[in-house]
Amino acid sequence: MTSTFTTLISADELRALLASTAAPIVIDTGFDLTDPQLGEHEWCAGHVPTSQYMHLDRDLAGAKHTVDGRFRGRHPLPERAAFAAALGRCGITPARQVVTLDRQGGMYAARLWWMLRWMGHEATAVLDGGMAAWVAVGGALTTALAPGLANALAKDAPTVTPTSPYPDRAPLAVTTSSETLARAIGRTRLIDARAGERFRGEVEPLDAAAGHIPGALNRFFKNNLDAGGRFKPAGVLHAEFAALMGDAAPTSVVHSCGSGVTACHNLLAMTHAGLPGSVLYPGSWSEWSADPEHAIARG
Repeated sequence: MTSTFTTLISADELRALLASTAAPIVIDTGFDLTDPQLGEHEWCAGHVPTSQYMHLDRDLAGAKHTVDGRFRGRHPLPERAAFAAALGRCGITPARQVVTLDRQGGMYAARLWWMLRWMGHEATAVLDGGMAAWVAVGGALTTALAPGLANALAKDAPTVTPTSPYPDRAPLAVTTSSETLARAIGRTRLIDARAGERFRGEVEPLDAAAGHIPGALNRFFKNNLDAGGRFKPAGVLHAEFAALMGDAAPTSVVHSCGSGVTACHNLLAMTHAGLPGSVLYPGSWSEWSADPEHAIARG
């Protein structure tokens, strides 16, 4: 019986799966906030065989403003129906194992991992160590272009068998809104995944104001990784997050970051550590700081 991977998968495990009769669908999510085309170009230059590419801005995020003009953050979630159609174009069904990867320590792969769970898809895992781990075990690379999503470079590409839109299923991941969070300030254990200098308000290269949501604690997402770029052992992650949570239950913890992307890395780390069920604030600091009525803390 083939194992189902629901948090992390090693490069050796991925190689074995790709060689089996139950080959997973592999999605490369490599990205660079300062150069939005870099990830796609790197994928074209060499990627895991059969992998498709999904772009953070085009495929893993939706409209930045509501119909009445309210700013939803830099990477708000897409409409569920639109994302369901996108998953179908990739051939993803509830029965298929999905593996996500990137070249940035899992920060974008974890976003897709979380979004798949948001759609009710449990059999999804992040390649631990990403592309570097794949290359380190002798994993093959190819420049053959698979269609992926919104990939205009994929002419004469190998065929990916699309399916109907992903079916409507109960979410396995939970979100909260800025309105709900604002009412719970001081009563919610909020963990911010940004680098310390951004959290403290010393610098702010991307968003409307510097600082953090009052009452938030800081857990830089890269602290989930060891020196080799792989996730720390589950027991270590459990102890580190338990120290942040105190007496709060995992299901009462809310995660944020700059725009709802790297917060998913902390959600993945907690789930892998046996602390599932935490909540994502998708708009995160980019949405919160754009509203002049929201309080801001620094230091």
